[in-house]
Amino acid sequence: MVKSQRSLYISLAIIAAALGLTYIPLPGDQTRTLVVVSGSELELPLKQLVETFHQQQSQIRIDLKVQGSLDMVNRYIDDRNAFQPTVLIPANQDTLKRLEQRWTAQASEPAFYGEPQPLAKTRLVAITWPERGKALFPDGKFSWNRLETAMKAQQWGSFGGSANWGSFDFVMTDPTRSNSGQMTLSLWLSHKLQKSPLQTADLNNPTAQSAVSTLKRSIYQPARSSDILMQEFVARGANDADIITNYESVALNRWEQSKVSQGQPYQIYEINPTVETKPTAAIVRRQVDEQMAQKARDFIDYLSQPDQQKVFIQYGFRPVHPDVNLENNATALWQQNTGILLKPKAKVMDSPTVPVLKEVGRLWERSQP
Repeated sequence: MVKSQRSLYISLAIIAAALGLTYIPLPGDQTRTLVVVSGSELELPLKQLVETFHQQQSQIRIDLKVQGSLDMVNRYIDDRNAFQPTVLIPANQDTLKRLEQRWTAQASEPAFYGEPQPLAKTRLVAITWPERGKALFPDGKFSWNRLETAMKAQQWGSFGGSANWGSFDFVMTDPTRSNSGQMTLSLWLSHKLQKSPLQTADLNNPTAQSAVSTLKRSIYQPARSSDILMQEFVARGANDADIITNYESVALNRWEQSKVSQGQPYQIYEINPTVETKPTAAIVRRQVDEQMAQKARDFIDYLSQPDQQKVFIQYGFRPVHPDVNLENNATALWQQNTGILLKPKAKVMDSPTVPVLKEVGRLWERSQP
């Protein structure tokens, strides 16, 4: 390259930086930017891990975006993002199956490079404030029947709680946008129908429709993502929501914050049976070349290694690497009196199939509170 050409490139880079424009690499610069879209439940550990990854792989930049898991699928399929994703990490591996089915129905090439890779795991739990929990679950165990009675009573004074507590408010995430809301609705329907696993035919009856209406009637406004729900629950306290469902990881990670914000921590209850969910990374093919895909593999491999699995544990997740044992790596987060056990007793149900989850979402949209 002649001196005048190089000076021109340098001048353009300086001007772009001054104007806050997108990074323009100099010729020969091998730095590439991976756009990683994650569910909100992984945002905090991923921010930390992105920093440590960049210290080792300075030629790979990570641009982390956060979306609800089902939003992630819909926005990607409909190409409604203002950016081009490289890696998608929804809360549940089955969410990627839904994306893959929709993608193959309209495209000739596969949706992903290789098989998606689970990064961690967590499970659905219930969270409530101590006084409300004692009134709601006097035996100390979560109960869908007790929850249903409270939802139908609508007022705490009609249910056995203090009349000063006002209306009974249950909150979850929007099951058309977020995996945790979809899992909550699926568990509720499985309980009401006494059926596991659910089949699509099970959902087309008055019992299922009535169950969804009961749930919807108690929810003023579902949150769009799991961590947003948890933050709002902690910030607003018992007067805004009495009980929520969310991931164990999110509940553990915000527990200490609840002591500071509300003067007392919330209590976490096992849901039995529950569902386990595995945040899973997939490298998409649209506008992602092989060189970029290899850099994405490097990032995903990094997240899957034992040292990084231990970081996920610090944020309340359970590891998926076979050589990382939670009991031997449990941080202080796991050793507080939250209600969470290192070895939980709840039975873990299989996640519903993609057709069932689609029907669950439609049932939610059609139901009237």
